[in-house]
Amino acid sequence: MSDSERPAHPLFTHIDVTPATASSKPVSNDSVSGLLGELVDSQKRQNELLEQLIQTMNAAQRQRANELGQWKQANPRLAKRCRDAAETLGQIQTRFLETVTEEINDNADVLLDGEFMLNEFVDRFGPRLAHLNGVLQVLSQLSSASSNDGP
Repeated sequence: MSDSERPAHPLFTHIDVTPATASSKPVSNDSVSGLLGELVDSQKRQNELLEQLIQTMNAAQRQRANELGQWKQANPRLAKRCRDAAETLGQIQTRFLETVTEEINDNADVLLDGEFMLNEFVDRFGPRLAHLNGVLQVLSQLSSASSNDGP
């Protein structure tokens, strides 16, 4: 028996695409009320979970801020040096961004039209910008002013 002569599986022999007849059951008010009640209960549970998530995140953020404050109190001179370094690095970042934007504006057509040139641009500026931002963020966090920072 060849493949074309094999009988089709019963699942694929007949597909009924006619609209449903009047014999289908109408939805009762009780079932709609039940579904709405389940929906409300689900929404309440979701709200409870979101509140728990927010509380957990706030607790972690408070703990991190507390640890950072303790570090600053234990290392006031280093915190001050981090602040000075962050200010200097911020100026360097501004100059670097000026260079990047100038490069983009000067070569806009080439960057838009050529995948190769865009990749070269990203390879040239991307890693330095990412690392510069990372270092600046660390220095800024370690040097951020708080009420118990001293001179």
